[in-house]
Amino acid sequence: MNYAKNILKTAKSTILIESDAIRNLVNLLDSDFENAVKTILNIDGRVIVTGIGKSANIAKKIVATLNSTGTPAIFMHAADAIHGDLGNIQKDDFVICISKSGNTPEIKVLVPLIRNYGNKIAAITGNKDSFLGKNADFVLNSYVEKEACPNNLAPTSSTTAQLVIGDALAICLLDLNDFSSKDFAKYHPGGALGKKLYLRVNELAESNEVPSVQMNTSVKEVIIEISKKRLGTTAVVDNGQIIGIITDGDIRRMLENNNDIQKLTAKDIMGKNPIIIDAETMAIKALDIMKKKDITQILVTKNDKYIGVVHFHDLIKEGII
Repeated sequence: MNYAKNILKTAKSTILIESDAIRNLVNLLDSDFENAVKTILNIDGRVIVTGIGKSANIAKKIVATLNSTGTPAIFMHAADAIHGDLGNIQKDDFVICISKSGNTPEIKVLVPLIRNYGNKIAAITGNKDSFLGKNADFVLNSYVEKEACPNNLAPTSSTTAQLVIGDALAICLLDLNDFSSKDFAKYHPGGALGKKLYLRVNELAESNEVPSVQMNTSVKEVIIEISKKRLGTTAVVDNGQIIGIITDGDIRRMLENNNDIQKLTAKDIMGKNPIIIDAETMAIKALDIMKKKDITQILVTKNDKYIGVVHFHDLIKEGII
């Protein structure tokens, strides 16, 4: 048996079935989705997302996405809700119930209790005519023709559709709330993602040495400065102002082109138009400049005064790359 061939065939079939299910969601969107978004936008409370089984796992992901994009949300397991956790729901909260069939026992018990509290309910379900569908204020249709599972049993296409509906809700709310990249950074301060959004050039430069020479500094002293500061470059400055740059590459080219280097100074070998970046610039912008200019270091200034160097390795170390 050609196991590799069968494995790839099954994998491709799974992806195609699920992608078709997602694509069909576009045809299922209606005014209920729009009105649910508008209602969430105007509530004073939070979004409570609940479900059971695999739908509960999807509910957790939707909660995480909502929270990270500016819409306060909490997860409540449907089974736990009817055994004490119903107290999580406050009077101004909006509830999203997720269930493929819409007829699970826990949902049938939970929904009337929520309605008694007076909270609005949106159903993410594949069955509009189910108990959940008929008792929700808004039905977000997540119907799928079939699961990717060959037995049409394991939740696959259906849970993917639920997740996509949740993403669509979150992004609509993000857009209507004018949620910016700066706002995003507030909720993602850790890890590489956060650093891309808030880390500035000066925070990188301040941990490095500040290589610096004058125009009349001898080549020998220039080499010593570059080696000592271990950044592969040095700025050439005059009264704090950058007037040039000398890199390892400049040193190599000088040695290739000159037999007598005793009389050479920094002024003779420096590059006169160095790439300079302001200290308050985002680190991700520094990376973009390095890539476009094909360089590995950028000189940094603050109030037009030279303060240091950012190296490509700094960006790697911080996880920006």
